Amino acid sequence: MGRGPRQRTAGHRRLQLADETGVALVEFVLVLPLLLVLLLGMIDVGKAVNYWNDETHLANEAARYAAVNKNPGPQSTLNQSILNQADTTELKNGGTTSLPAGETICIWFPNKATLPSPDYYALGQPVQVVVTAQYRWLGYLVGKGLLPSSTLRATSTMRLEQPYPANAATNAYTTGPGAGVADGSGTC
Repeated sequence: MGRGPRQRTAGHRRLQLADETGVALVEFVLVLPLLLVLLLGMIDVGKAVNYWNDETHLANEAARYAAVNKNPGPQSTLNQSILNQADTTELKNGGTTSLPAGETICIWFPNKATLPSPDYYALGQPVQVVVTAQYRWLGYLVGKGLLPSSTLRATSTMRLEQPYPANAATNAYTTGPGAGVADGSGTC
């Protein structure tokens, strides 16, 4: 009589343990993709914020050089000199699933129609720099075109400290409608 109940209890425990051994593995398999997407999404948001921060720095630097009418590098245009100062090759050239085309730098003068002389931009006139890049979210994970993309855009405006000739033969800046860009949002 003492043996019967003990065997039933031990068998019941063994049966109960055998039923629950695969549950943790199944739950892990169900939750793992969600956790990976969340982790990779956080990394991707951090990457996008870092790129936007770099764009803001480049826009501020380009606006300062444009305001004093100086090109800091050996390149023929201020746009290219500033682009070469980007932190990563991905920002400079693109060619990856996250940034397929790199960034563009537009330098333009918003008050072109109100200038006192059509031949130059006078002291105190604004010069604006717009740096843009098309960012594809989680592009390294799922490939091109499957997830949405966003335009990372940084803008900086400063006043000219040196006069700039508007019709110079060696015009190093984008000058609004003359370059096909009316508001700094186009391709330079």
